[in-house]
Amino acid sequence: MKKRNIIISALLLISVISINAQTFKKGDLVGNLTLGLGSALYSGIGYSTSIPPLAVSADYGIVDNVFDKGTIGIGGLLGYSSAGQTYNYGGFYGGSYSWNYTYIVIGPRGTIHYPFVDKLDTYAGILLGYNIVSVSTTGNGISTAGAAGSAAIFSAFVGARYYFSDKFAGVVELGSGFAYFNIGISLKLK
Repeated sequence: MKKRNIIISALLLISVISINAQTFKKGDLVGNLTLGLGSALYSGIGYSTSIPPLAVSADYGIVDNVFDKGTIGIGGLLGYSSAGQTYNYGGFYGGSYSWNYTYIVIGPRGTIHYPFVDKLDTYAGILLGYNIVSVSTTGNGISTAGAAGSAAIFSAFVGARYYFSDKFAGVVELGSGFAYFNIGISLKLK
């Protein structure tokens, strides 16, 4: 319930401040570069973000007039993030060890764009990708090891683009999966 209220509030705020935005239509190709805040890839006590979720994504309009004035888009995402944990332990030998995680997410995205407010590109979508995880440990007093935990990843999201010109926009996305909140820039390439 709380996530839904945050998503609705963010979209309403963006809708209110948008005046000169462009909408998304069939044949448009838009690229995004985003920085994520909060990640579903890692959480818990002791985790610290080394590199926050960074992503490059694209969206290409393929079908117009969905639900009267909406557009379906397809595209992809390539994302990267890293985090770590450090544990200190006492006892006779004493020491510490660290786990370092690297995440690379890649996969196709599907979106549906619907202009609720004139000249604002609002959309919802899904990502079905693969999370390539590598893990390494370092420390003293214990042996070091490496591991991997790669798996499929699913993400549902909503977003909005505010265009400052015909080609350049600010973008926000809220969702699950790679990052809970993404903010960045968009460039209309076609």
